[in-house]
Amino acid sequence: MLDVVPYTRSSTGNDVPRLADYGSSDESEEAEERVPDRNSGNTEADSDHIMIGTISEWLWWDRLWLPGNLTWADLKDEEGLVYARASHLYVTVPYALVFLVVRYVFERLIATPLAASLGVTEKTRYKVEHNAVLEHYFITKSKHPGQADIDGLSKKCSWSSRQVERWFRRRRNQDRPGVLKKFREASWRMVFYLAAFIGGIIALYDKPWFYNLREVWNGYPRQSVLDSQYWYYILEMSFYFSLVLRITFDVKRKDFKEQIIHHWATLTLLAFSWCGNYIRVGTLVMLIHDSSDILLESAKIFNYAKWESTCNGIFVVFAAVFIVTRLIMFPFWIIHCTWVYPPDYYPPFFGYYFFNFMLVILLMLHIFWAYLILCMVKMFLFGSLTKDERSDNEEEEDGETSVTEDNNGHLKVTNGCGAGGGANHH
Repeated sequence: MLDVVPYTRSSTGNDVPRLADYGSSDESEEAEERVPDRNSGNTEADSDHIMIGTISEWLWWDRLWLPGNLTWADLKDEEGLVYARASHLYVTVPYALVFLVVRYVFERLIATPLAASLGVTEKTRYKVEHNAVLEHYFITKSKHPGQADIDGLSKKCSWSSRQVERWFRRRRNQDRPGVLKKFREASWRMVFYLAAFIGGIIALYDKPWFYNLREVWNGYPRQSVLDSQYWYYILEMSFYFSLVLRITFDVKRKDFKEQIIHHWATLTLLAFSWCGNYIRVGTLVMLIHDSSDILLESAKIFNYAKWESTCNGIFVVFAAVFIVTRLIMFPFWIIHCTWVYPPDYYPPFFGYYFFNFMLVILLMLHIFWAYLILCMVKMFLFGSLTKDERSDNEEEEDGETSVTEDNNGHLKVTNGCGAGGGANHH
């Protein structure tokens, strides 16, 4: 017997959709029949209620979400069949908060001891001397003053230009995340992506659409939600929502804006695919993404632990898997499946175009990141990798020689003059 997620029933025992789920045709008619009671003295409140009802009616208009020959009334739950509801996604908010708590515990009780066992330690940082003039310039104008500005500031502070440069260098380093924070963040993500990937394989290995993509559209949109699909979606969405909540506190890289776009595009795509019952293809998209993310975070972990050879090997494998899954399988299998096959089953509608539009946005981000990765691979192979393509690396003090992180997974040996060369991690 098919396992399905629970759904609500009316007092008579019949399955009924809820207004919170979708704006069904019956509910829309009821909303139109509601008129404000002008004798109640709540005309303004009634008007707001009508406006909200109108917005909801337009938002859940059948033609936006379903093929032309179907309405929400056709997707009422029946015995043994449960269809996706928007209200199912409400639980992702508290689950995201749970993820934040679990992450906090994991980073302190597991990731931190693991970092210590691998020899990951924070580098000693010089605390900047308080200087009101330089601090004001740093906060209000620029963290990277030009030479002319440095000369002007040195006169105001009665410092040498070299002292001013050193102050700004140390002040910038003071705001940068330490290697322990990076290690804990990478460890948490790696554990989740690994668990999600294994869970995805378990959920999909026995499904016909995992082997034949045309089966994705067999019976669409009357496709019942399985327990495995429900939890796969809920946990993935909750995780990405937790990343959005933490994004201002996590390590910021040069592609920070692209990361924000990626997280919101992912959440929008997952939410829309759930509500529009594009669940089968949605699980395939999540599985493809998780596969390479495991290797990326693993490479970071070994990079922070300074296991250079292991890090470089994982990064090469990651680059190959990323190219294959994101630039070959994703556009030529997944997008081909969502763009070419559906018209054979139903006329194109708004949801068809919007879903493919969101997939193309993800593809554009994949191309952007693939370019960075290939640049890293090129510099790695030809031994010219001297700077990080994404990370905001810590700057060295004059005369120091040390190993610093670069974002391709490589370790970079630098001295106070900035000379260096190294190995790689993304």
